[in-house]
Amino acid sequence: MLIPPALSGQASLGHLSATAARGLGAMSTLWRILWRVPMLLFLAAIVFLVLRVLPADPMGMLLPPSATPADVKALTEALGLDKPIPMQFGIWLGHALHGDLGRTMQSGQAVTPLILKALPVTLQLIFCGLVLGVIFGIGGGLLAFRYRGTRIERAVEVINSISISVPEFLWAILLILGVGIGLQWLPFLGQLDANLTVQPVTGFLLIDAIVAGDFAAWWSGVKHLALPSFALSLGIAPPLMRILHSSLLEAYAEDYIAAARLRGLSENRILVRHALKNAALPTVSMLGIQASTVIGGTLLMETIFGFPGIGSLMVNAIGANDLPMIQGLALTYAVAVQAVNMVTDAALLLLNPRLRTP
Repeated sequence: MLIPPALSGQASLGHLSATAARGLGAMSTLWRILWRVPMLLFLAAIVFLVLRVLPADPMGMLLPPSATPADVKALTEALGLDKPIPMQFGIWLGHALHGDLGRTMQSGQAVTPLILKALPVTLQLIFCGLVLGVIFGIGGGLLAFRYRGTRIERAVEVINSISISVPEFLWAILLILGVGIGLQWLPFLGQLDANLTVQPVTGFLLIDAIVAGDFAAWWSGVKHLALPSFALSLGIAPPLMRILHSSLLEAYAEDYIAAARLRGLSENRILVRHALKNAALPTVSMLGIQASTVIGGTLLMETIFGFPGIGSLMVNAIGANDLPMIQGLALTYAVAVQAVNMVTDAALLLLNPRLRTP
């Protein structure tokens, strides 16, 4: 069958337009990723500058009271603190790009290995807190929506309002007092019982216990993770539940839900195939925001529960005015937050193809 030249030309133009749109969409997606690099550089520069202008005296932590001005001058030159701040930042950034974040002022150990050793502890805590938060948040939102207009919905909303009004660290203290000390159901200090040890392989305690075949250590690790993970989840779940509940209510007010009912679709299929698909976008966006917040929230949580993660390293470094360690940890937090934001953007792009167009 012959295709008229006009129609053939239109088809070719349409194909070219679609190809161009995909190309622009790919460029837009690439730009969403690349623009985070200068943001990281800007954050690193801000942290570096603030630490240099604060009235902190790291020399006082390193030198004895009997140190002479000559000793102070020699140590200042050895640490590179006598150079202009832009030059100091350039030197530090060059080393950081090669994985060298300097040496601690307290012990002289390399900063990078210390952070890499503590990072799995924090990541494991964040992961468990996020999993529980997603389960409670989505489960609560679906429960309140399923029983909308009933006492169950009002009860869920009351519990959610109470949860969202109490900060995570206060939940941690209440859980320690109530569940740990009062009821003595769960341990609340450290990662393992004192009589148990696990040889580190990956740095993730639960995985290392499975690798070692030590079920007792694995179960002890789970019990020690329970309270801090639950405390973290109480900061994640309430906003998720609220945004999912409100998004579902808005979705069910749209015309396509009424049209789906007219086609004879069951309520479960309408919820899963239509309403949840649209409610997922704001929920995923909120989850990304909460995950970024939780990364910083682990600082207090690790201190309260005695976890040797990067939060504990940060608290110790701040107390000792350890500039290299603070800089390295600040960069680690910034990279982690940007990584979470990138994953969130990718999830939103997969869920909503319209975001792929420029």
